[in-house]
Amino acid sequence: MKAIYQVKQRSLMALLAWLVISVASVSVKAQELYMAGKHYAIIDTPVTTSDKDKIEVVEVFWYGCSHCYNFEPLINAWKKVQPEDVNFVPYPGIWNATMQTHARMFFTAQALDVLDKVHTPIFQALVMERKRLSSPQEIENLFANYGVDREKFKAAYNSFGVTSKTKNAVKRSQQYKITGTPEMIVNGKYRVSASMSGGQAEMLKVVDFLVAKERRNLPAQ
Repeated sequence: MKAIYQVKQRSLMALLAWLVISVASVSVKAQELYMAGKHYAIIDTPVTTSDKDKIEVVEVFWYGCSHCYNFEPLINAWKKVQPEDVNFVPYPGIWNATMQTHARMFFTAQALDVLDKVHTPIFQALVMERKRLSSPQEIENLFANYGVDREKFKAAYNSFGVTSKTKNAVKRSQQYKITGTPEMIVNGKYRVSASMSGGQAEMLKVVDFLVAKERRNLPAQ
């Protein structure tokens, strides 16, 4: 009987050891589902976020980018289902003069509180209608078509606040090390692109993975 008990005990211990190894293996595989350097990039010097109590997810875009325009339905659906601890921030990328003009347009819309009105029309004007929107007059006309007072537009477009935000966006694009648009930045630490992740839908999956990773570091509420 003692021999039978010892055999059973060894079998039980072997089974437990197998279970531990299996769980560890699954855990490692889960951690390696998305890997730094392959599916996303680590930003060497983390960029400060606006709220340390939340996980900041930045969408870096350009109004003249057809890929960004096509990404809009996906990102809009994604942000609607995010919990309160995720702070989603659309942000214009800048690495040339045209993008700087379009970024100023974005910050002007924010300042006038009409971004919800003009965001999609700006995309459509540039991507679908092939308009340039390269001069203040062209941009003023577009805003006026959506009920924005021309004098208020001029005041906001040329304001110190909008100018400062546009200059900061140049610096921020450099800090993020943006290589194209759209790209996403998670908590100022990770950069995710469609080319690295394997597509726009996959990019959001990688973002979800990184959000979950960062959630473990949030201060206790």
